[in-house]
Amino acid sequence: MAQKPHLNIVFIGHVDHGKSTTVGRLLLDTGYIRQEEIDKYRQEAEAKGKATFEFAWVMDDLKEERERGVTIDIAHRRFDTQKYYFTIIDAPGHRDFVKNMITGTSQADAAVLVCSAAEGVQEQTREHIFLARTLGVTQLICAINKMDRQEVNYSEAKYNEVKEELTKLLKNVGFKIPDQVTFLPISAFKDDNINKASPNMSWFKGPTLLQALDSLKVPEKPTTKPLRLPVQDVYTITGIGTVPVGRVETGTLKVGDKIVFKPGGKSGEVKSIEMHHEAVVEAVPGDNIGFNVRGIDKNDIHRGEVAGPASNPPTVVENFTANIQVLNHPSVITVGYTPVFHCHTAQVACEFTELLKRLDPKTGQVAEENPQTLKTGDAAVVKITPKRPLVIEKYKEFPQLGRFAVRDMGQTVAAGVVVDLKKRE
Repeated sequence: MAQKPHLNIVFIGHVDHGKSTTVGRLLLDTGYIRQEEIDKYRQEAEAKGKATFEFAWVMDDLKEERERGVTIDIAHRRFDTQKYYFTIIDAPGHRDFVKNMITGTSQADAAVLVCSAAEGVQEQTREHIFLARTLGVTQLICAINKMDRQEVNYSEAKYNEVKEELTKLLKNVGFKIPDQVTFLPISAFKDDNINKASPNMSWFKGPTLLQALDSLKVPEKPTTKPLRLPVQDVYTITGIGTVPVGRVETGTLKVGDKIVFKPGGKSGEVKSIEMHHEAVVEAVPGDNIGFNVRGIDKNDIHRGEVAGPASNPPTVVENFTANIQVLNHPSVITVGYTPVFHCHTAQVACEFTELLKRLDPKTGQVAEENPQTLKTGDAAVVKITPKRPLVIEKYKEFPQLGRFAVRDMGQTVAAGVVVDLKKRE
């Protein structure tokens, strides 16, 4: 049987708006979990005073999450629709888990934004929309959930009210409506409009959630761009030698290619490539591979380096200019601030060397030139200088290597994309 096309999908939205319940319901409706499992979870949930949490527990396998009733880590689960097979990246809603959200969303081909009809747009709804946009998600399904709630009672007017609020927000951050966004009303808990049209909402003529998922498009693989392959780990394998592993982000890697690792600068010829424990002659974007390079020793390369063609090597920067969104900083960011930047597989301390512009997050227009400080909620253009060599690319050319998360004090302070850069000589 031929493999269906694959899509990675991330579920985003405010905490308690029903992301995990929606995912649990999809897994049940597509046959990936059985009703018996849900019934077992329901009994456990009721015993713990967490009635209605049974679907969420399908994803929240970690015990600590059950006790707290929140999603902590990213869980990966598979399900199939008629057209695609999906890997779900269940992105947590809580602030301190934004880093997971960023690494999760950076691999997402599309996002499902779950927003409660009862509560409407909340702070994290906004934050997740901005993040998804900043991090390059261009296909979005807005599932307006909890339509069954007493105060909503499947009301078309209530649905339209939340839809309008979301539309305004999405347009402000640059989503094209309706080209990139599909809206639909659901009740994940009651199974309304998930895999079949709900008689409770006969006024709605659009798709079910599963139909909306099937109308997503598989993004074109950037095979015509030069190779960029961030190294995740390096192993020594008996009989083969040094084997770096990582995911091909752009371009292709073939046996016989001459490649170079930056910033280190070691180069060599690709002797073999392995994927899922099988030898392959070529790897394309999205493939997670191990590969052996002639003449390279385990200590020559490290996590965070990027492999590229010797003829078109990855860019090592002196400094770069970025658009950032400050998500969560306890005080203010000033020139000289030096947190850790997470970009592809690299983690490097970088200094804020200039605060160029504060932007209006709603319109993207310049609100202030050369601000003295930046605080939570601000969008800005800044100049950044890495404290040690770092490969980073312009977002427009290599989106996968042009976005980053900024971490400090155990939390994600900001996220952003590279708009310009100065190469290191």
